[in-house]
This record gives sequence, structure tokens and C-alpha cells, in this order.
Amino acid sequence: MRVCVAGVQVPFSTGGAEILVRSLARELTARGFETETVFVPFTWKDRVQLFKSCLAWRLLDLSVVEGKKIDLLIATRFPSYLLKHPNKVVWLVHQLRQIYDLHGTGYSDFQDTPRDRRVIEMLKAMDVRTLSEARRLYAISGNVGARLARFTGLAAETLHPPPQTTPLLQPGPYGDYVFTVGRLDAIKRFDQLVRALRHTKTPVRAVIAGTGEERDALQALAVKLGVLDRVELAGRVSDEQLVELYTSCLAVYYAPYDEDYGYVTVEAGKAAKPVLTLADSGGVLEFVDDGKTGYICPPDTPAALAARLDALYADRATARALGEAAHERTTAIAWDPVIAELTR
Repeated sequence: MRVCVAGVQVPFSTGGAEILVRSLARELTARGFETETVFVPFTWKDRVQLFKSCLAWRLLDLSVVEGKKIDLLIATRFPSYLLKHPNKVVWLVHQLRQIYDLHGTGYSDFQDTPRDRRVIEMLKAMDVRTLSEARRLYAISGNVGARLARFTGLAAETLHPPPQTTPLLQPGPYGDYVFTVGRLDAIKRFDQLVRALRHTKTPVRAVIAGTGEERDALQALAVKLGVLDRVELAGRVSDEQLVELYTSCLAVYYAPYDEDYGYVTVEAGKAAKPVLTLADSGGVLEFVDDGKTGYICPPDTPAALAARLDALYADRATARALGEAAHERTTAIAWDPVIAELTR
């Protein structure tokens, strides 16, 4: 079977969606499928550019290439699922969140104006039409599937993607730092971890890996709160460094606002580490049971998060017990059932 995996690339930005596409292609190839990835740059500095990006995907014809039939197309996030194909399967990472769950929050630039309302109306109609073309619909998490059902009325089966680091992750010692990783964007809320350190009574540290526009702001915040000596902004790390940081940490903090899925949560479980998150963190909550596999705190309560950090620092046995439960919770997330379902 010849399979094409469609991904979207925002220039100079790489995150979970790009990792998913490349990991899926690699796993398909390893199982004997002839696989190719297709990335189209996506930019939307204004509404016209947004629709141009949509049109670019819609005009592509990937049913036959150089006289050879492509048997299966697997589309992922917006707007890759605008592609036409007689055997299109969508494994939905997310739609354009700024017109759905993020609309009306500080994370969306769509306004309540006649022009934006019309744009939103057109984009939503486009989503319903093109997603309905899929022979089967899957979502990377229950949270993404619930959004899809709420906003479009379409149903999707949940298929959790395994992290690419799964074969390397293993339990290790419970050290003196809390680890987190991701793009340094405001929506990831790494600032709440830095704010919590001001209220801790133990010398627990935070290691934050990743790059992004919030780096300078996070460093300035650590300076302002007097905790810079306990905050390490590690920047971009290799897979080997990433695995070591998971292996040796006390716990993992991961609390974006209404996250789609969150590889970090699953990676923490694979490394047998408890996860600290916030009550509105979306897909993360599919794996974190408060007091069982980690802790869930109210958002914007740094003292409450600090208390949980101190509790884990003071009681490594509890950290281990929570981590072992998190490991058990994520054991079933593997590639074989995912590939079997996507290609059936």
C-alpha cells in the first residue's frame, strides 16, 4: 500500500504536530508501507493569506503521482484535511483553534466584527465539508474529539499517538528538579511554574527545555521573583538529553491552556514520573488523576502548585508511587494498534 501523510509546517516552528507526522511516516515504513510525507507551509498573517493557505491544500491532487496510485491519504491538522482524495482518513491534531475553543480568549486574534464573523462562518463551513469527506475520522485525544463534536457535530474515534522517545524512556531516580518541555509560548503557561517557585519551602528546582518568544519574559520573571538560581532555561535539547532529563527528574510539570493532547504527559508516564498540571489543561487531564498519577491544581494559584512541589520533594516515596501509576496508565499507548486502525 502506498500511503501519503499530510502535515502542515509553520516556517521556523516545530512542535508536536510535526513530530506526529514524521513519526507516523517512520512507523508506517517500518511495517512495510511505501510512505511519503507532504508538508505545505502555512502562514496566516492576515485573513487573505489564511484563505490562500487553505486554497493551496484544496487544489492539490494526490490521488495519482507520476502514474502511480496513492492508496491512502492520512491528513492531520488544519488545513491539511482540505485535501481531496478517494481514500482520505483524518487523524485530527486540531482545527484552527482560534475560531473555536480559543475564540473570545486572549489566545485568539479573531474579533467580534462583521468581517471576522464572516471569515469564521466560512472556515467552519469549510471544516464541516472537508472533514465529512473523510472515510474515517480519528482524533489524537478525547479532548480534540469532544471539540470536533461540539463545534461540527462530527464524531471521531480517539487514537493516542505514542511519543517518538518511547523506546528510550525508562524509570530512574527522583531528583531535585521538576522538568517541563515545549515551545515557549504564553499558552503553554510555563510562567505558572516559575511563579510557584517563589512560594516553595524546599530548594526544588525547575528545568524548562524549549525555545520560543517567551524565553526572555520567563527569565525576567525569574529575576523579578528572586528564583533565577532555581530556574534553568535549557533551550533546545537533543533526544538523548531529553530522555536523561525525564529519567532523573522528580516530577514533570505540563499545564498548557486546554491542550490538544500533550506528548509531555505521556512521556512523563513512560518515564514513571508524576505530572503536575492545572484544572483547565484539556487533554493532559486524560492521563492525570489527582492524587493517583499526579496532581491537578487550580489555574493561577502558585501557592497551591508550590505546596504540591514541596510535598513531592519531601516525600520521594509518594513521587515514586504516583510515577509508577502514571507508567501503568500510559502502557497501552503504542504504535501497532494505531497503524492497524489507520490503515484498515
